[in-house]
Amino acid sequence: MNTLQYRFDGPEDAPVLILGASLGTTWHMWDRQIPELTRHWRVFRFDMPGHGGAPAHPCGSVGELAGRLLATLDELGVQRFGYAGCAFGGAIGVELALRHPQRVASLALIAASPRFGTADEFRQRGVIVRSNGLDPIARSAPDRWFTPGFAAAQPAITDWAVQMVRTTDPGCYIAACEALAAFDVRAELGRVGVPTLVLVGSEDQVTGQGEARTLVAGIPDARLAVVPGASHLAPVEQPAAVTDLLVRHFSTAWQQDTQAAITAPPVKPVLAPPLVPPMAEIAPMEQPEAVEGAARPDPYEAGIKVRREVLGDAHVDQALAAADDFSGDFQELITRYAWGEVWNRPGLDRRSRSCVTLTALVAGGHLDELAFHTKAALRNGLTPAEIKEVLLQAAVYCGVPAANAAFKVAQGVIREETTPQE
Repeated sequence: MNTLQYRFDGPEDAPVLILGASLGTTWHMWDRQIPELTRHWRVFRFDMPGHGGAPAHPCGSVGELAGRLLATLDELGVQRFGYAGCAFGGAIGVELALRHPQRVASLALIAASPRFGTADEFRQRGVIVRSNGLDPIARSAPDRWFTPGFAAAQPAITDWAVQMVRTTDPGCYIAACEALAAFDVRAELGRVGVPTLVLVGSEDQVTGQGEARTLVAGIPDARLAVVPGASHLAPVEQPAAVTDLLVRHFSTAWQQDTQAAITAPPVKPVLAPPLVPPMAEIAPMEQPEAVEGAARPDPYEAGIKVRREVLGDAHVDQALAAADDFSGDFQELITRYAWGEVWNRPGLDRRSRSCVTLTALVAGGHLDELAFHTKAALRNGLTPAEIKEVLLQAAVYCGVPAANAAFKVAQGVIREETTPQE
């Protein structure tokens, strides 16, 4: 499926303004903006895959989700538009402005960042959801999204937030975490060429004023607005202030662009590339076709990328920082050949390679490496139950004592990695 679940509000002949929601939310997070925004624009809202009852066809990257949004708009004949997005929705907005600048007339980024936390944090969140479902994430959502005073004073909205996350498809949520783990446009912000409002809640502890100022410093035509008394979901917590800022920004930014927005002719629907089957693990990199006579590319860069995706930035940074004149060559060897050559081959997916690796480490009694490869297996999409099956299989063919030691190591890692943080 290459289109998204959507709805329109507002007059049919008005310029189109798109509102993109945050991870774990639905288009209803914008409900309190609609009455005022539809006085000026035809408002288009969409749900991400698996959110709000939308079909559960996971997207593995922010770019893929932006592509599905454009495919939906192409089918509707919407060519040029304004775009406002919150958090993950903001990432989609930046992606559109960078890759499809001719489509975006003006941009508003709310609770957004050029890089959301670290890749390790989002892949760890995926491990939590894969092992425990979305209930731990749902229960902690009000603390991340709202100020304590608002959450206490608005129990109905707090409960709405919890239920909204709880009813999201887990596979789509995990895929979205992987997409955010890979999202990093810090080096590209200077190419965002549209008027941009960067809006942040004064109390946002998820993507706060530091991230907002990074966006403003990097985007040539950007200005900052700080909303007092708001946390991460500022449109929900301070709807009037956010609405007023959006109206002022888009009205000003669109003064010279209104006709282009209204009269854009329908375009022929564009089919997005075929989707991969839904999967929570990180897809292996495609191998370029060999060209006769061409120099063989150095596999180091591909290797360090795969090594970081599988083992995590923290582990790889620690290993590389500890390298010296004696061990540095060994770190290059394993990065280039173990990760750049073998782990990067297309013949097995990463789940399968994790199964093989765990079994080999049990057979060899390499318990130190078994610990961090158990963590890697969780990141690659194996569940604790599947890791248990791998170790039971290893007990038959590698010996009970070896498997006994392996179970102790793996049990400790799994308990640490899959226990939600309070």
